[in-house]
Amino acid sequence: MNKLSNDYLARCKKALNAEQTHSLSTTKNWAHVNRELVHQDWDVLYKKLAVYADETTADNVNVQALIKEHFEIACRFYTPSKEAYIGMGIFYKENEDMKKFHNSYHPKMVDYLGDAIVHYAGNHL
Repeated sequence: MNKLSNDYLARCKKALNAEQTHSLSTTKNWAHVNRELVHQDWDVLYKKLAVYADETTADNVNVQALIKEHFEIACRFYTPSKEAYIGMGIFYKENEDMKKFHNSYHPKMVDYLGDAIVHYAGNHL
């Protein structure tokens, strides 16, 4: 995320907020989502991703395959735009509870995940 301008990062945060707010209001607060299954799937995914965090770049093909899975899980709520998906990575980093949760899998997870999301979004969304 370090390579993105502050203006662009601000637009990403704004996109996340707008898209989530719209989705929540049109889906009765994501009533269609099996949250227990989502959390189980993310738990499995983050455990796999943590293995790569120390020695593998975020743009690695195996890491990006896991980020594709991450995006697909996120899409169970709604399909975020490129900017909103990057905004999700920013949210993980800036929200203390989310940062603590993600870093419980690996001390650098939130930064690693954010970089991997930026790469994925830039190449696939």
